[in-house]
Amino acid sequence: MGVVNVTPDSFHPDSRFPGTAEAISRAVKMVEHGADWIDVGGESTRPGAASVPPKEEAARVLPVIEGIRAKMPEVCISVDTRRAYVARLALEAGADMVNDISRLSDTKMLEVIVEHGCPICIMHMRGLPENMQDNPRYEDVVSEVRSSLERVTERLLEKGVDPSHIVVDPGIGFGKMLEHNLALLSAGKDISPDSAMPLMWGVSRKSMFRDFLGRESSDDRLSGTLGVAAMAQAKGVDIIRVHDVADHTDLYAVMSALG
Repeated sequence: MGVVNVTPDSFHPDSRFPGTAEAISRAVKMVEHGADWIDVGGESTRPGAASVPPKEEAARVLPVIEGIRAKMPEVCISVDTRRAYVARLALEAGADMVNDISRLSDTKMLEVIVEHGCPICIMHMRGLPENMQDNPRYEDVVSEVRSSLERVTERLLEKGVDPSHIVVDPGIGFGKMLEHNLALLSAGKDISPDSAMPLMWGVSRKSMFRDFLGRESSDDRLSGTLGVAAMAQAKGVDIIRVHDVADHTDLYAVMSALG
């Protein structure tokens, strides 16, 4: 899954595409490089990021989704939003899935998912982007994240959503310290409430590589990112969300050839 941020302030500068044409062009390149999914977001969710008004968020992502769909009818498109208003418009514009970092915090999001019969990715986050890294604490991070995801997946299942349409994400870097991130990555599929639910990891160039490897700039975190990606298949990961599609495609091609 290639990341296209239609924002001026996402944490990794090379992932920011505030212009529609530039964002669409990058999405096309990502698909050419091997991406199966393009994830389009109009609001930065880096630690400390300010909220974006829903209408502004929609104005950012809708023309990009429409442009990607027009150029690449077969590509799978995900909209990264926590707002039902944006999700509904994005699905109508051609998106296939909603990537909701807030686990259905918008009371209308469940209605949108059921109405459109689309897949949904639910991610664990403690707090909000504005405050999520303010000394997060857990007794047992794997158990607590699993339980939190289970409560949300139960709501989806009760509404008839197929388990295979519910993607779960442990939320690496979202209200977690380094030790929490490492524990969740080590747990792999164990964080999933149901083995039929696909697992997604989003670790690309995140601050855990600053804390773990001393790489202060996101520009210097590709090697660490690829190290995690190399372990993903063994941990049962189905989707890996990345900034650097070509590098990951090369990695997996070599791993496949070597058996």
